[in-house]
Amino acid sequence: RGAIPKCDKPGKPLQVRNEKLKMKSIEEQIEIFKKGCVNIIEEDELKEKLREKRPLRVKFGADPSSPDLHLGHLVVLNKLREFGELGHKIIFIIGDFTARIGDPSGQKATRPVLSKEDVLKNARTYQKQIFRILDKSYTEIVYNSGWLEKMSLEQIFQLTSKYTIARMLERRDFRERFEKNQDIYTTEFLYPLLQGYDSVYLKADVEIGGEDQIFNLLVGRTLQQKFSQKPQVVMTLPLLVGTDGEKKMSKSYNNYIGITEEPQEIYGKVMSISDELMYDWIKILTFVDGKRIKNLPPRQGKALLAFEIVKFLYDEEKAKKAQAHFEKVIVNKDLPEEIREVVIKEKKLPAFELVYCAGLCQSKTQAKQLISQGGFSADGKKIADFKKIIEIKDGMILKAGKRNFAKIKRG
Repeated sequence: RGAIPKCDKPGKPLQVRNEKLKMKSIEEQIEIFKKGCVNIIEEDELKEKLREKRPLRVKFGADPSSPDLHLGHLVVLNKLREFGELGHKIIFIIGDFTARIGDPSGQKATRPVLSKEDVLKNARTYQKQIFRILDKSYTEIVYNSGWLEKMSLEQIFQLTSKYTIARMLERRDFRERFEKNQDIYTTEFLYPLLQGYDSVYLKADVEIGGEDQIFNLLVGRTLQQKFSQKPQVVMTLPLLVGTDGEKKMSKSYNNYIGITEEPQEIYGKVMSISDELMYDWIKILTFVDGKRIKNLPPRQGKALLAFEIVKFLYDEEKAKKAQAHFEKVIVNKDLPEEIREVVIKEKKLPAFELVYCAGLCQSKTQAKQLISQGGFSADGKKIADFKKIIEIKDGMILKAGKRNFAKIKRG
């Protein structure tokens, strides 16, 4: 009574696919898994697990703090796919419980805590997006509320007794905030313990994450040993810098490219990154053949990078169409062949109202900013005053930024 809940057979039965495991030797598998990694702790332990000739339980967790997965997630998802295609079991944890706690993940302040309703809404979109990259045959999706919500206060106290505050303060962002006398909330100390306990509950053999997650992943190793389990192998991957060229890709920084965005939008955003960032992405996005791009002029290199990313997320045909659209609309400044039609009933509207009503911006504030920055035109004429009254004509072509168009149909 009062023991922390365990699960000998969590989730669905593990499907053994030894025929795939036999296709690659241990050395060949290690070389595939090492590609693009920052850390493997410990490589000898990974070899030992592979010698058991069974599918490894490979864990990855993502908190649904926003509804979109982006290119930054692809770095980890592609590594998971490599494990899955070699016959191992991918356990994708949607952290619907831990998302309600908030992990700063290397930031200088606590991440905003979301409501249960917002978390579940975002989680539903994750399920659809995950299977754009991973195959259902080797992937199991679990929600960590399934076991964490059932823990009693006594059980949580038992879990906290497994790790010291001194060890917690070894985490760089905690230590820096402590030294600067900045707030660190007790819930933030709980986050790594709960993420680590996920590994205990699921009996993970391997956990993969971004390099900013290394502390939390190592907590999982420690807790497994405390619970008399073999420690998981920790594998970290580099963080993809966002389109701003400065911070890691994140929706909170508005420097991301969502994996479900339209092909032409993805292509155009990749073409807009700096030359330096292009070479960084080539190294990190391992599904891109860097040798093909390395010696190309920057613009051609970005074009090939953009093509490969769209092809990976969609298919070659959509990549070709996105490339043709970019050349026609952005390079040659022609109108796209297909323009979304919007019905407007009003005869006249202020420019920012028109942009918002046409769906070219998500808010009126964004519309005002867009127009003030010179990013809006109507029938080819730039409009810089967001208060300017626009006479609305049937067939009028609106352009927002470089790639967003709308055609007016009078209602």
